[in-house]
Formats: sequence, C-alpha cells, structure tokens
Amino acid sequence: MSEGGERARAVGINHVALDVRDLDEAIGFLDSLFQFKLRSRDRGMAFIELGDQFIALFENLDTGKDKHRHFGLVVDDKSKVKARLDALNIPILGDHFLDFRDPSGNRWQIVEYSQIEFIKAPQVLEFIGASGLEKADDAREDLRKKGIEI
Repeated sequence: MSEGGERARAVGINHVALDVRDLDEAIGFLDSLFQFKLRSRDRGMAFIELGDQFIALFENLDTGKDKHRHFGLVVDDKSKVKARLDALNIPILGDHFLDFRDPSGNRWQIVEYSQIEFIKAPQVLEFIGASGLEKADDAREDLRKKGIEI
C-alpha cells in the first residue's frame, strides 16, 4: 500500500454530484422513478435527500456521456425500479445490471440493499422508512468474511 505517513480512512460516500442539462427535467425524471425529498434548491443547483445521504444536481449544458462513468444507487426493491423503467419506456443498458441513462446522459446503476455489503444502522433504516430490510444469504456471508455479523 501507499507509504508516506498516516492516511485518513474512507468510511463511505457523503454525496454524489451530477451535471444535468435541465434542473426541472432532472428533478421530474427522478420523481417519476423514486420517492425522495428535495433538501434544497438554488439557482442552477438542487440537493435531493437519499436516505441519510444526498445527491447534488448542477445545471450544465455540456453533459457528455462516457462508457463507464455511473452512479450506483441502493434501493429497497430493485424490481420496483425495473417496473417503473418499463412503464416509462426507459431503456435498460446491458443485461447484467439494472442500468439506465437519465435525460442528461448520466448512467445510473440500481443495486438492491439486500445484495450489497454495506449496512445501515437500524436507527437510520427506521428514519428513512425502511425498517426490516434484510440481507440476502450471499451478502451475509460476504459480511461474515469481513468479520461483520448481522
């Protein structure tokens, strides 16, 4: 690993900032797919609460696409997002993940909470209205291998 002094420990993601071509369009698009709270909005920017974290949207007319850049969003039920994407005729990219592009070209990857290795404290799950979410056996085993029993 890296040498040269003590390093800070990365403990998670505070927020993700995305460029969008039109703020109203981006907020409307996200509202058609997810339940969320608009934390605040100012000229050319908006902040959307996602559980105990947030996403920052910044209006920028030059929103290029690339092949690998994406935002991974954890949800309680991936099948609900798939159903909404289908109902809104939003194409799913590839066949391995539930990826799609928003109107500004940002690539979103939807991941179900039960399948991932991070865990939310029961108080946080209760606060965001997601009490009772469980982990799949594979995710539990991955956590056990890391020394985390849930």
